[in-house]
Amino acid sequence: MIEQYEDQLIEFIKIEMQQDLAHDIRHVCRVVNMAKSLCLSEGANMDVVVPAAYLHDCFSFAKNHPDRAQSSRFAADKAIAFLRNIDYPKTLLPAIHHAIVAHSYSANIKPQSLEAQIVQDADRLDALGAIGIARCLQVSTSLGVSLYHVDDPFCINRQANDRLFAIDHFFTKLFKLADTMHTESAKIEASKRIKYMKSFLAQLSTEI
Repeated sequence: MIEQYEDQLIEFIKIEMQQDLAHDIRHVCRVVNMAKSLCLSEGANMDVVVPAAYLHDCFSFAKNHPDRAQSSRFAADKAIAFLRNIDYPKTLLPAIHHAIVAHSYSANIKPQSLEAQIVQDADRLDALGAIGIARCLQVSTSLGVSLYHVDDPFCINRQANDRLFAIDHFFTKLFKLADTMHTESAKIEASKRIKYMKSFLAQLSTEI
């Protein structure tokens, strides 16, 4: 069923994805593709997962905004209003709303369904691996954050602070994401991506 609505979802999200360079239509497409793959692996309902994946970031406060943790609730409400407007089946809307609200790391809401777990896993996987490194640097640059601490770049003898140094974000958040994955497929993929990120840090260490 989702196929008949997908073009409308794409057109809507192309207009809405103006938050920052790391949260653009490319991010949405990667999350949707990963969510579809996880759906097939885990046997979840595509008609809930796919619209939630497309619309999960249709609203977002800036990374340094004081209400950042509320972004997913605003996004969920906005998504449901759009889905009602295109006559998406009403019975699916509560599950889609929950999946969008629960995807957010900062909101810290436990997903209560397999579909919500998949949307959360797919979004968090996009913060890992090669694309995760690139997105981390994009956001840090936009916030005016330095790349690394000169004397202790990998937080060996100091508390990590990603408000000051981009590489610190690996330690404050990104490396922790693997332990938050719900589905087996996502756990396997997260492990691969974390391994790549650690190899990047090893190479960075030799260069600096």
